[in-house]
Amino acid sequence: MIKKLSLISLFTLMPASYYFAQTTVFAYVKDQEGKPVERAEVDLAQSADDVTADKIGYFQFVDLKPGHYLITVTKPNFESKILEFDVTADEKRKNLGVITLGTSVGSDAGVVVIDDSANDTEDGGSAMQPTVGLLSSGRDAFQNVSAFELGAYWFRPRGVDNRFEDVVFNGVSMSKNDDGRIDFSNWGGLNDVTRYPYENVDNITPSEYTFGNLGGVVYYNTRASSYRKQTSLAYSFTNRSYLHRAMATYSTGLSKKGWAFTFSGSRRWGDRAIIDGVYQDAYAYFGSIEKQFSDRHSINFTGFGSPTYRASNSPNTQEVYDIMGKNYNSYWGWQDGEKRNSRIRKVFEPMFMLTDYLKIGKNSNLINTVSYQIGSDARSRLDWFHAPDPNPTYYRKLPSYGQYTAEEFRAQSQIDWNSLYNANRLNLQNMDASQRGAINTVVEDVNKDKTFNFSSHFDTRLKDNWKLNINFNYLNLKSDNFRRIKDLLGANYAYNLNAFNNDVRYNADDSNYEVKVGDRTQYSYELTRNQYALNVSSEVDFNKWNFVASIFSSYSEAYRDGHFRSGIARFKDNSKGKSAVYDALDAGIKGKITYKINGKNFIVYNGAFFSLAPTLNEIFINPRTVDNLTPGVKNQMINSNDLSYIMRGQILKLRLSGYYTTINNSTEISRYYADVDVPGSTSSLSTLVNEAMSGVNKRYIGAELGFDVKITPTINATGVASVGEYKYTNNPEVSTFDDINGFRGTDVWGKANVKNYKVAGTPQKAFSFGLKYNSPKYWWIGASANYLMDQYLDFSALNKTPYMYTVSGTNDPYPGVTPELIELITKQKKFDDQFMLNANAGKSFVFGKYRMGISVSVNNILNNRNYVTGGFEQGRNVNFTEALQDAQRETPHFGPKLWYDKGITFFTNVYLRF
Repeated sequence: MIKKLSLISLFTLMPASYYFAQTTVFAYVKDQEGKPVERAEVDLAQSADDVTADKIGYFQFVDLKPGHYLITVTKPNFESKILEFDVTADEKRKNLGVITLGTSVGSDAGVVVIDDSANDTEDGGSAMQPTVGLLSSGRDAFQNVSAFELGAYWFRPRGVDNRFEDVVFNGVSMSKNDDGRIDFSNWGGLNDVTRYPYENVDNITPSEYTFGNLGGVVYYNTRASSYRKQTSLAYSFTNRSYLHRAMATYSTGLSKKGWAFTFSGSRRWGDRAIIDGVYQDAYAYFGSIEKQFSDRHSINFTGFGSPTYRASNSPNTQEVYDIMGKNYNSYWGWQDGEKRNSRIRKVFEPMFMLTDYLKIGKNSNLINTVSYQIGSDARSRLDWFHAPDPNPTYYRKLPSYGQYTAEEFRAQSQIDWNSLYNANRLNLQNMDASQRGAINTVVEDVNKDKTFNFSSHFDTRLKDNWKLNINFNYLNLKSDNFRRIKDLLGANYAYNLNAFNNDVRYNADDSNYEVKVGDRTQYSYELTRNQYALNVSSEVDFNKWNFVASIFSSYSEAYRDGHFRSGIARFKDNSKGKSAVYDALDAGIKGKITYKINGKNFIVYNGAFFSLAPTLNEIFINPRTVDNLTPGVKNQMINSNDLSYIMRGQILKLRLSGYYTTINNSTEISRYYADVDVPGSTSSLSTLVNEAMSGVNKRYIGAELGFDVKITPTINATGVASVGEYKYTNNPEVSTFDDINGFRGTDVWGKANVKNYKVAGTPQKAFSFGLKYNSPKYWWIGASANYLMDQYLDFSALNKTPYMYTVSGTNDPYPGVTPELIELITKQKKFDDQFMLNANAGKSFVFGKYRMGISVSVNNILNNRNYVTGGFEQGRNVNFTEALQDAQRETPHFGPKLWYDKGITFFTNVYLRF
């Protein structure tokens, strides 16, 4: 009773204005021309009721108590907008001003279906990951076109690849620690809940929630109450990397009791899209539950994952494409009347997050997130033991080698699964019981990560025009890496012996060399990484100027713990057990200065200078076997600057930018099978070579132009021009590691003569022009013409070293070596320029509270199959005589391996929301 009276007394003593204060909040919704947007729906996250803007775009909420609020403004054919604001006790009316809605490209009209199967090869390909832009449209014409039109053809703005981009969920980075890249498959299929990022900054622009990198930051807030109250159902049909997608999302909004729920799920599946033998079955789920204890405090739980089963497609030499066509895939074959692919990626890495939102005082917020991610990423491949390579495109099986004709190759161009089983069955009848193991198997390279993250974000408004942000992050990673037996193909067991090195045991401490399905084989080790990062940023706004500054520092430590002791004598002491700890200290600064010429014209400068610690893959040159560090591995040093003129008029929106970026001291590692010399012998053996270039310097320079002009109230024209030059600016040192020779450094290879070689993986010049008609009756149609230039082949570093043209042991040039012949075999290949035509259309319908839409987009309407989306040199011939002979052949044995564009692709989508 005393406690109850005390509580009553407390409220009695409080100022009456606190609990009687009622504020009316209002605003006007307009389009980009300043015209009212009628019947826009406005959802207040902290209320179960929505309001609708009237004929002049006006809306209001009445009787709001002091607190922090979030509204979502939506309207068919317009992009949704999220706005946060605070209500204080002394405000009777609060004017949010004009809320401007940009024209939408249509629901899912420009969805780019990610197909990253090129990452699943171990044939030495460069990283072929899509960029952040493929999943999230930007804020201006250049970013939108880069994402939806040019992005479909592997265009990367400013040449920056996935390694230098950040996607953040509630303060937690989604970049992988092994290679620094973002694996979009972790949340693939969750388009509804990742459609509108909370923050989207491009390039080196400072972010409020993280320091960022070179390629921008996309920040998602998965707070359940931030999603608009609705049910959404969607179905898509496509021919890109799957056929069907079904998706459902349900959001309750915030109830009167302070609860909010958002759930989403999808499935993507289908085969026989375009490339032979490619199929996919992927599910996705998302759940977000929020409990709001008061208008100042709430806790949110988020869980999401995307279990995916996907088959891959092979890169091929031009000889193979000429015989089999551009849809050929060597990774599959018939088994019992069904197509079976040997390269399957099975990934499921669910993420769980608990986020605490706290309002402190009048102007401050504290957001803390604890997350835990588990799961595995397994990629299968054929393996063989003292047997011929089962790859149908092995060079000895190609017509250019002379053993088979084109017709004979065509007849055996797919994996013969029956012959692999038969070879194993015959071996079971071997007279020697110790030799009855598998000749052919299917193995999986598995990565099992356990990642713990803690993220804290604090922001406060020191003055009306001065904001401060502080971000702290801690990461702990335990990454278990191993190869296991997936399928014995009819055999009783497989050999845990190194067939490429005198059958030594992969694990010398285990006397049993027999391994069965699910057992680890060949390699097993764990990588551990701890990282602490602190970022402080501040923004000050004046009438004519705006200043943003961001600094960061981080400390990381990593080590390897080997599970197998190598049977190779010289590796026995540094293959098993814990390695030395590799630590790195990073720091950096970013700045942004905006000069406001007037309300429509701006000049913006961005600058960044920071270091970047090496990834786990860069630290250890061959973690599968030993714990040795990569020679010359260092922190990358990144310096980037850009200057932009921006116009935001009602008729014309334009951005013109120039940029200059250098990346120094980077390490680039490639892993591929190659024929290497056997010490003390004139013969060679095929083995996995780990090739490292250290001290790599690169320069990225160029200009960007993007504009959006409203020709008439219903017709828009957009244009983009990106002109860049991305190249290597020095000759880096080269080292290798393989089981036969161990380490070989610059004393053997020398430096790679790659100065002025171009960075591969993206067109360095790209142009796009599009027209779109937006009908007042909620339908639209558009088309774009795209031209891509200066795409280059990725190179093998060993082929560019002096070792290529000097005699091993004497360092004398091979007889007949001339600069012209060296250029013939080392010149970087440039691909032909290509023209692509895209189109899209759609219509929206409104039936009371029901909204329905249908859209279709078609890429490469002209069915141009000559565009090379990526490729790499084969690193087989590191010998002048053999390399010259191969280069002079009409059809080289070891020509580059390429991926081609798929031709006409489409994506159709229909949705219902209520």
